[in-house]
Amino acid sequence: MSDSLGLYLHIPFCKSKCPYCDFFSGKGSEADYDIYCRELKNKIFFWSKKTNRTVSTVYFGGGTPSILGTERLSSLLRTVKEDFAVDKDAEITLEVNPDSGKTLDFALLRQAGFNRVSVGFQTAVPAELKALGRIHQTEEAVLTVERAKAAGIENLSMDLMLGIPFQTIESLKASIDFCASLGVKHLSAYLLKIEKGTRFFEIRDSLAVADEDLQADLYLFAAEYLDRLGFRQYEISNFAAEGFESRHNSAYWQCREYIGIGPSAHSFFQGKRFFYGRSRQDFADNILCDDGVGGSEEEYIMLALRLKSGLCFEEYEKRFQKDLSPALLSKIQRFKKMGLMESDETHACFTTKGFLVSNAVLSGLLFDTITENTNGETICSD
Repeated sequence: MSDSLGLYLHIPFCKSKCPYCDFFSGKGSEADYDIYCRELKNKIFFWSKKTNRTVSTVYFGGGTPSILGTERLSSLLRTVKEDFAVDKDAEITLEVNPDSGKTLDFALLRQAGFNRVSVGFQTAVPAELKALGRIHQTEEAVLTVERAKAAGIENLSMDLMLGIPFQTIESLKASIDFCASLGVKHLSAYLLKIEKGTRFFEIRDSLAVADEDLQADLYLFAAEYLDRLGFRQYEISNFAAEGFESRHNSAYWQCREYIGIGPSAHSFFQGKRFFYGRSRQDFADNILCDDGVGGSEEEYIMLALRLKSGLCFEEYEKRFQKDLSPALLSKIQRFKKMGLMESDETHACFTTKGFLVSNAVLSGLLFDTITENTNGETICSD
């Protein structure tokens, strides 16, 4: 398993573009879908010839993968299984938007091999859905989840967004309760980020989004309340019932290798990081952009600390054939005293409060910079 690969397939189509989304995606016709699927199959074959390693996870992301429909999705997965050596117990995830998910034949998808479904939901509050430009209704999310469960797919995830315009603790609680009532096993809770190139960035000055204090309150409430409901935090933005953590996404944070196929898709393969440009033509021409060497000590520590389990000292020592530096251990103790980290003789990890300022803490841990926490207090100075 340690030498296995993850495989990510990017589906760059959406019925409409959400105003906060900066992923590469756009509208397409049925003919566009067919052309893209043929190209994707060509690239699946191309990459399969680059390795004989077993694939342990497959993830169909986007965009909106469910927009392709049952037949195309099943055909793509069959191609993956024909070209790659896919583990018989592989986790195979399909991202689904409730608007198109309600028309999928989940029984056929399960028969093809899909065993995990991630529903792009964001919120159960109609006014918040409208503010986000989402085109689905809560009833469609219910139908999607119920139909997936009826087909025997129990490994179900839903996305929630924190810091939505007009969101409150009470409305967030309602959204969490809604998801929990559907019996899903996994929830992702992401803070809204206003990214360049999005519609939200253009109108950012007029958006009634949560300020930093409210974002912190929302995040801390979500972590505490989800834990009370049995969703244990295992990564900075991910919570799951025991045994239902995303194996595919966890592999990213464990600094394991994966191949990303599709425009804008990133890879970490044979020690190198690279990606396809944000263009379907670049993808068709197999033009890859170099993103440097992967798996450095700094990168390994940064990724490990995204996980609630944190940085295991023994695993670090095995990987890099040396102990953690005394300077780094000293900094960890400093952040521990501030309530931002926990540590013992075997590992170090962020507290939930620490996750809120993780970027600043990591900068202080690894790069000897002066950083400030959300209250404007200096948290590292070397």
